Amino acid sequence: MKTLIKNITNIQTGLFAKPAGIGELVYLQSKHFDEFGQLHSALHLDLPAEGISEKHLLKDGDVLFAAKGTKNFAAVFENHNEPSVASTSFFVIRPTDNKVLPQFLAWFLNNHTTQTLLKGQAIGTSIPSISKQVLENLEIPVPEIKTQRAIVEISKLRNKEKSLKQKIEALREKQIQQQIINSIK
Repeated sequence: MKTLIKNITNIQTGLFAKPAGIGELVYLQSKHFDEFGQLHSALHLDLPAEGISEKHLLKDGDVLFAAKGTKNFAAVFENHNEPSVASTSFFVIRPTDNKVLPQFLAWFLNNHTTQTLLKGQAIGTSIPSISKQVLENLEIPVPEIKTQRAIVEISKLRNKEKSLKQKIEALREKQIQQQIINSIK
C-alpha cells in the first residue's frame, strides 16, 4: 500500500528558542546527531520549561527530520528520561497510524532515493530547506509491519557493518604508520 506521509502522521515544526545552558529541557539541534543521524548520548538540560507548550515536548517514537541545510536526515527520538524539544532545524513527525513503524519512516526518509527527491524540491540557495508541504505530500510505501521490521533490522546491521569497516580501516592505517615509523628507527 502507498500513501502520503500526511495521511499517517502529524507534522509540526520544532521550537525556536535560545538555550540558556541550564534548565529542565533538552533543546535538540542538528549538532546533537552524528553523521549517521544517531543521537549523541551526552545531552544536557539547557532550556527552561517555562512558557514551553506541551505540544512541543517530544514523545517516544517521534521522527525528527532535519529539513534545513545540506545534511538532511531523519532520526527516531527515543526518550532518554530527559524531557526534550526539537529546534526549528527539525520537523517533528508523529505517526498517527499503527501501520507504520517510526523506525521504518526514518529509514524511508534517509533512503538515498527519497533524499534525492527531497533535495530536488528544496528551496533556497544559501541554506536549502525542505518545506512541510513537500514532506507531507511525499508518497511512502507501507508494507506489513513484519516487512518493516526486517527492513529496519537489515538497515541497522548495514550501518553497523559500515561503522566496523571504518574502525578497521583506522586501526589498519595506525598499524601501517607505526610499522613505517619502526622501520625508520
